[in-house]
Amino acid sequence: MSTDNAHDRQHDRVVIFDTTLRDGEQCPGASMTFEEKLEVAELLDEMGVDIIEAGFPIASNGDFESVAEIARRTRCAVIAGLARAIPADIARAGEAVRHAQRPRIHTFVSTSPIHLEHQMRKTQDQVIDIIAATVAQARNLVEDVEWSAMDATRTPIDYLARCVETAIKAGATTINLPDTVGYATPSEYEAMFRQVRAHIQDRVANAERIVFSAHCHDDLGLAVANSLAALAGGARQIECTINGLGERAGNAALEEVVMAIRTRGDVLPFATGIEVGMLTRASKMVSAVTSFPVQYNKAIVGRNAFAHESGIHQDGMLKNTTTYEIMTPESVGVTKTSLVMGKHSGRAAFRDKLKALGYELGENALNDAFTRFKDLADRKKVVYDEDIEALVDQGIAVAHDRMRLVSLSVIAGSHGPQRATMKMEVEGSRFTVEEEGNGPVDAVFNCIKAIVPHVAKLALYQVHAVTEGTDAQAEVSVRLEDGDKAVTGRGSDPDTLVASAQAYIIALNKLQAKRQSLNAQASPAAE
Repeated sequence: MSTDNAHDRQHDRVVIFDTTLRDGEQCPGASMTFEEKLEVAELLDEMGVDIIEAGFPIASNGDFESVAEIARRTRCAVIAGLARAIPADIARAGEAVRHAQRPRIHTFVSTSPIHLEHQMRKTQDQVIDIIAATVAQARNLVEDVEWSAMDATRTPIDYLARCVETAIKAGATTINLPDTVGYATPSEYEAMFRQVRAHIQDRVANAERIVFSAHCHDDLGLAVANSLAALAGGARQIECTINGLGERAGNAALEEVVMAIRTRGDVLPFATGIEVGMLTRASKMVSAVTSFPVQYNKAIVGRNAFAHESGIHQDGMLKNTTTYEIMTPESVGVTKTSLVMGKHSGRAAFRDKLKALGYELGENALNDAFTRFKDLADRKKVVYDEDIEALVDQGIAVAHDRMRLVSLSVIAGSHGPQRATMKMEVEGSRFTVEEEGNGPVDAVFNCIKAIVPHVAKLALYQVHAVTEGTDAQAEVSVRLEDGDKAVTGRGSDPDTLVASAQAYIIALNKLQAKRQSLNAQASPAAE
């Protein structure tokens, strides 16, 4: 890739715009609670994210409240609220971010022919008028306005340039040209930025002050490549999410964008303000609160990102780590030290291990995690790092839940029927039931349904071993769907049936919390 004005590229600053709390949360089943959003926003601010898109304020009262609270609490990052090109949306976004030290309204409208015809049902001229009016409205509320051309990569370049010119003249300070459906290739995406920037050069006053932004989806697996290509085209803001979370195939992954820039400064002469040593910690937090596991071979933050099994690779690593590692694990917050943890390990060693794994727990959470670690150590000869990660993540997920598993016993075998006896605690009260099922897992889930009646559909049940060996922990993922709501829960335990029960209860907790949130939001509107 080539760059314009190469004489000053050594220190070109790339603005990192994180949309985990907005675009990431739109991923089916990835909704976060109010408290979880605040925790993620605090970490993003701490790690140096420039702009946090905190949510879509018009979407619900809950979204509005979380954006408003994040705006009040955040000290460094710009806080953005998303708004469609609708006056009510923009007013709501302005109200949500008004207490931020650095507020931004991010408004968008479709520009591609297919969107205008089938979704907007507007002419090109009508959309131009909408852009002019809504961007001006946003600029009257805040000084920092970002405008996005939804489906920019499938928009004719002449019309796209005309829309951008209109938005800038109406007061937009940042222009986002998203690859909304993950359709573009890197060369096309770079060329689009070059052409649009060339168009405004002689038509817009102070055109050099306008920041162009890339927002890429990963439908063809090109989100990060396209985002980096946009830098070559003149973009200086990249919109991304932790772990690449997002609708459909997801967004460009923040950790991949940032480490590509940091590692390949020879061809990407840019810089970000991200504290890269916190990337693994951020990844783990987002995975825990969304119950979306990070694939083992995920770049930068995956479990196997710094693992070597091949004999050839191991030989090279023993001689010189740079033979097969282009960055150090420590640089992204992963430790190479592997302390063997077992039932004789003390609290100090456990705390040190958690810190090495990227966790910072309060005293109560630490005590709870240590107790569960001791219980696990009594059942396993060796407790691996992955075991500890699983039990801590599970503890984070159930910390504020109204339902929890107390005990479970199952009778299974070749002669049915299979039968489960379960004791659960629901809002402080304990219930015990015994149910039969078509297999032990079905019997376990029937117990939960008997204690907490519900109509949610089991859409996914998946089991895998956290570590090797016959005493390995089982990690179970359960996805429940109720109408248009979908949630995922994960549980881990050496007993697969216990892990299954935990995963189902965690998912049910999330589903009921979401339903209560929606009911609470609907009540004021009905008055």
